Amino acid sequence: MSQSMDWKAVDLTLPPPAQEPERQYYFLARCREQVERLREENGRQPTACVTTFGCQMNARDSEKLLGILGQAGFLLTEEENADFVLFNTCTVRDNANQRIYGRLGELNGYKRRNPKMKIALCGCMMQEPAVIEKLQKSYPFVDLVFGTHNLYKFAELLCACYESEGMLIDIWKDTDQIVEELPTERKYPFKSGINIMFGCNNFCSYCIVPYVRGRERSRKPEDILREIQALAEDGVVEVMLLGQNVNSYGKNLDKPVSFAELLREVEKIPGIQRIRFMTSHPKDLSPELIQTIKESDKICRHLHLPLQSGSTRILEKMNRRYTREQYLELAQRIRREIPDIAITTDIIVGFPGETQEDLEETIQMVRQVQFDNAFTFIYSRRTGTPAASMEDQVPPQQVKAGFDRLLKVVQETAKAQAAKYQGRVMEALIEEINEASPGMVTGRLSNNTIVHLPGGPDMVGKLFPVLLDECHGFYYTGHRVP
Repeated sequence: MSQSMDWKAVDLTLPPPAQEPERQYYFLARCREQVERLREENGRQPTACVTTFGCQMNARDSEKLLGILGQAGFLLTEEENADFVLFNTCTVRDNANQRIYGRLGELNGYKRRNPKMKIALCGCMMQEPAVIEKLQKSYPFVDLVFGTHNLYKFAELLCACYESEGMLIDIWKDTDQIVEELPTERKYPFKSGINIMFGCNNFCSYCIVPYVRGRERSRKPEDILREIQALAEDGVVEVMLLGQNVNSYGKNLDKPVSFAELLREVEKIPGIQRIRFMTSHPKDLSPELIQTIKESDKICRHLHLPLQSGSTRILEKMNRRYTREQYLELAQRIRREIPDIAITTDIIVGFPGETQEDLEETIQMVRQVQFDNAFTFIYSRRTGTPAASMEDQVPPQQVKAGFDRLLKVVQETAKAQAAKYQGRVMEALIEEINEASPGMVTGRLSNNTIVHLPGGPDMVGKLFPVLLDECHGFYYTGHRVP
């Protein structure tokens, strides 16, 4: 919509429309006037930078934020001494919050040298009341703060930020609105993430996400399919369907649709050659979904299935709603039905009350499932979650020792899994020029493994059969074959 808009046709003498997204395009037109004034005052095009922290959904949100800033007239840059700097924050772990506070100190230094600079914060971290209090008290130089539920209002908030003084805060506790038809600046022209749902209903006892992202809200399938159709027409060949728990997609729609049904409809769209998705909760992964993946030529052979712990006792404390045995049975069923699938996972070490026996069960589970990779995390105590007030918080030295033991097993298993493909020909989507090795490009296999091979810029964004010559632990080197 924005790419072909006649901005001069937007009548700014009229009140802003009430309906979305038309309202945001009205304010975007006003933003364009503000940015033009800045250009005249500074004698150069104002610059803008968006820095993303956290998950794939944040990355997709940042593409929209960048799209709005680009349409407003900013010159987009990755330099954080820009005229407008926005941090899209994550709050899954406490150290993510601490990183933001540290980076804000650096931005304050830039702002002292450029008093017209604007600093904005958005995302999950901003949904925490304690964070807002700290920003108001210790970081008064921040100009704009908004959260996860009103991200679509960014053009309106950007406009207000340049028309007011002091810190502008706009945080919503929740929303039932979904507004997706906004400008987007994609990182890759040939692949894109698509939000299919927002929020989470699971309330795992360690997780702050349901409190900052809200309850589950699914987009209508026709809106998702229309967006993917437009992406395909724009040259996108790979899409990733995004949600906190994609397996529960469609349950809250007026006419319920299963995630497997949605995938089958996406498959029908011409031009789309690969389909990925994340994240899947084990308790909701249906036989229908396994069968859909098995029968598909487009759905990638990679499933991210968070385990979190291999101990049933700890899983119960985590409120994961499955047992060790149920997870193992599910993973084995997936392996039987789809032998070439890669299964990756998340594991937390040091959850309150975790014993050496619990950790040993997790290590055994890694060996039994043979994960292709696992993202291992030390438990992070998040204020506002049930786990934060649990007794038996595990001593840091015990957690670190357990983490190191687990990581060693994960690395051994992942290397063994990756080595299985040596000598095979597999299709790779070439994603970028390899900057470290001239004359080489980097591609990604259906199972999410990286491969480096000789090639040039003309290969980027296209799929090629690649012979996997040598496994280097977590990646391959290979060469293109006819």
